[in-house]
Amino acid sequence: MANPVVYFDGVCGLCNRFVDFGLHYDRQRRLRFAPIQGETAARRLRSDLATDPTTIVLEEDGNLRFRSDAILRIFHHLGGGWRLLGIFRIIPRPLRDVIYDWIARNRYSWFGKRDTCRLPTPEEREAFLP
Repeated sequence: MANPVVYFDGVCGLCNRFVDFGLHYDRQRRLRFAPIQGETAARRLRSDLATDPTTIVLEEDGNLRFRSDAILRIFHHLGGGWRLLGIFRIIPRPLRDVIYDWIARNRYSWFGKRDTCRLPTPEEREAFLP
């Protein structure tokens, strides 16, 4: 099984904090991260997804998960107590995605926006795809 890939908005402050969180808690170092504005996203995602920075995408085992489904599955991959957040699957996806979309619409004003995509540190480089 290939490592799951998290496609994220590389200039979003919230998204970058979520990546930092994932790097910290991914004890097995399974997750890989790629900015939605990068080469990997352009090559592996449909063009509408590769140009939509409001949608986090998780690619695993040839399947794509989006928005709240992607977030919950990422927590699953972190393992330990983070898997308990899967309980939120009892909330219907359309309702979860309304909350996700509200946060996505406001993330730049709440958490800021960078001028360029994040560059991984030498220690993080193995977890990032271009």
